[in-house]
Formats: sequence, C-alpha cells, structure tokens
Amino acid sequence: MNSHTDSPSPPDIAESPYAWLRLIVSLLLMTIGGSGMYSVTVVLPQIQAEFDVSRADASLPYTLTMVGFGLGGILMGRLSDRFGVVTPIIIGTLGLSLGFIVAGLSTSLWQFVLVQGLFIGLLGTAATFAPLVADTSQWFTKRRGIAIAICMSGNYLAGAVWPPVMQYFIDTSGWRHTYIGIGMFCLISMLPLALVYCRRPASVAAISNSTRNKNARFAIEAARSDPTRPLGFSPAALQGLLCLAGVACCVAMAMPQVHIVAYCGDMGFGAARGAEMLALMLGLGIVSRLVSGWLSDYIGGLRTLLLGSLLQGVALVMFLNNNGLVSLYVISALFGLFQGGIVPSYALIVREYFTPKEAGARVGTVLMATLFGMALGGWMSGVIYDISGSYQAAFVNGIAWNLVNLSIVGFLLYRAKRGAAAAHFPVRV
Repeated sequence: MNSHTDSPSPPDIAESPYAWLRLIVSLLLMTIGGSGMYSVTVVLPQIQAEFDVSRADASLPYTLTMVGFGLGGILMGRLSDRFGVVTPIIIGTLGLSLGFIVAGLSTSLWQFVLVQGLFIGLLGTAATFAPLVADTSQWFTKRRGIAIAICMSGNYLAGAVWPPVMQYFIDTSGWRHTYIGIGMFCLISMLPLALVYCRRPASVAAISNSTRNKNARFAIEAARSDPTRPLGFSPAALQGLLCLAGVACCVAMAMPQVHIVAYCGDMGFGAARGAEMLALMLGLGIVSRLVSGWLSDYIGGLRTLLLGSLLQGVALVMFLNNNGLVSLYVISALFGLFQGGIVPSYALIVREYFTPKEAGARVGTVLMATLFGMALGGWMSGVIYDISGSYQAAFVNGIAWNLVNLSIVGFLLYRAKRGAAAAHFPVRV
C-alpha cells in the first residue's frame, strides 16, 4: 500500500464526519458504476432482437462484462495501492462514459460484446468496486464492518435503481439513446465526486497491528486456525475450494438476476415487470447484505455463507412451480433477501483463515471467482434456454450448482468444527 496508509490513525480522525462523507460518496460512485453491470441484463431482449441472435449469444455481453469486472478488480486494486483511489476512479469514469457511448453506436453483436467487456467491465465498473471497498477500510476503526457493508451495498443499490430507470428510457427513446445518455451521465456525475478523495491527511490511515491486537475478536480469529495450514489444507488448496464454491453459488445466483427480464417477457408479463422484479430483488439484497454482515460477527463467515446458500437454493426451487405475476414478485423479493450476504461472506472467511498480509490478494482472487460464476451462469442459462425452449431446465441447473456450493461449504464447516474441537478452542465458526 501507499506509505501514507501504513501508519496508525487516531479513532477520532478515522471516524470523523469526513470519513462518513467519503463513505457516502463511495456508495454513490459504486451505485453509478454498477450501471455497467446491470444495464446489459435490461437490454438483453433488445440486443437479441436488434442483432437477430440466439438467447445464448445475447447473453454473451453480460458474460464478458462480468469477466472484465473480475479481471479489472485485480488491476484497479493494484493501481489504487500504488497511486491512490483517485486514479482508478478517473479511469473508471472514462471507461464507463466511452463504453456506454460506443456500445450505443455499435453495429454488430461482437462490437457490443467487446465494448461491454473491455470498457464497461474491465476499465469501468471494476474501478468502482474493489478500490472503493479497500479505501473505505482505511478510514474506519470501530465501525469498519458496517462501513464496508454500506459501501458494498452500492453494488446492489445499482441493481435496484438502474433497471427500472433504464427500462423507462428504453421504452420511450430506445436502447441506443439510453446507453448514450447513461455514458454522458457517468461523465458528468462521477468526475466531480472524485474530488472528495483528493484530501489525504497524513494522520488518516489503515489501522495498525497494535490497534487490531487490542480487539479480542481478532485475537480469537487468529487462534482459530494455523495460517500455514488453514482448516488442515494448504493455503492454495483452501483458496481453490473457496473459488470453486464461489463459482458454484454464483452460477446459481445468475439465473434469476440475468434472465428475470427475459423470463417475464416469455411469460407474457412484459419486460417492464421483469425490470421491476430485478430492482426488487437487488434492493432487498441490500437489506440482506447488511443483516448478513451483522450476523456474521456472531456466527462467523462459514455459517453465514452456508445459511445464505441454503436459503438461495430454497428460492430457486420456488421459481420452478410458480408462474403467476404476483408469485414471481414475491419469490424475487425472497431471493433478494436470501442471497445478498453470500458474496461478502467469502471476504470474511479469507480474513478468518489466512494471514492478514495475504488478505488483499486472496480476497480479490476469491471475489473474481464469484464474478466468473455470474458470467458463466448468465451464459449457461441462455444456452440451456436455447436447447430446451424454456427456463425450467435452467432453474434446475442453478439448483444443481447450488448443491455443489452447499457441499463444499458444509465440508469446510465440518473441518473447522473438527479443528476447533481438536485444539480445545470453544469458538464459533
């Protein structure tokens, strides 16, 4: 990290009103930047009709966007560590603005796909996620957990805000003008917000090791597992299992999130109803994210992940036999409440079982795996739809992947409980 973020910061400075202002701006930037992630799900039906392609091909822009998002998170995180958070914010602003405008002018599907993946995913949305979360963690001490949860909620707030707004403008002006308009909005709104981050007083920094060691919770976490053999695995093996679990849970998660608009169109309810369901789903995901963050402080990351994955599976099963408009609204709401806390749990698990000096790289890798899972799930559901002619088989596929996730997390929880018992540590896992 930068040298100015390595010294201790007094709690009164770190928890200052400016720190909260910075957090609010991070929430706004993540909400605006999240437009790149959710816009493509709203325009999926228009893209399929415009370029006369299959549902699977129309799902490729989302897949490439998520792949770019995952890879870009690592790139932007390194830029933030080296040059400060303002650099990725400016790159992200330009990437999103240029990406939306060029995508709105694209003349073929492959032009649209490449612009989504490179400019909107890799250079755009990625710059408004991991760097902002990392920056937020440097400005809070006692309230770091809730601050990070609030910041990460911007990703879901974007999903609640953008789909209905975009659908309105698509219905009135078309998807191309809507994309160009969003690009201009990103440029106008994000650059002024970046000015807030230019203030970097030397006294504000990451919490030092001495401050962390005063917290009993961190002492318990350090005693829970040998960082050289976390849960009895090599660090690489445990990270591999977490990555596989992340892919599996997010393949399942992607089915409703990516295809709910198209699904409602197929059911005869119209794309606008699907956009409303997506907004409801992701809006309640904010509640889920905050509650799960609070809950994980009491039951640990693994149990929180297991609970979220189990409930997500229940919601996916409910989608199978409920095709009414009202029931789809209800199930979409439940799905949002159930799955919002799943992805943040991975960051907490890494914090619990790996050494702090490796946390940044390992969190980035595991979160990249979850994004790849979303990308794979969005594309795979489109392929299954093209083969079967309906989304029922795609929901079944999501349930199967969810069972894979449950199996891995359950196994890790068993290893954690066995290790705690062997070490005579009566600690929660």
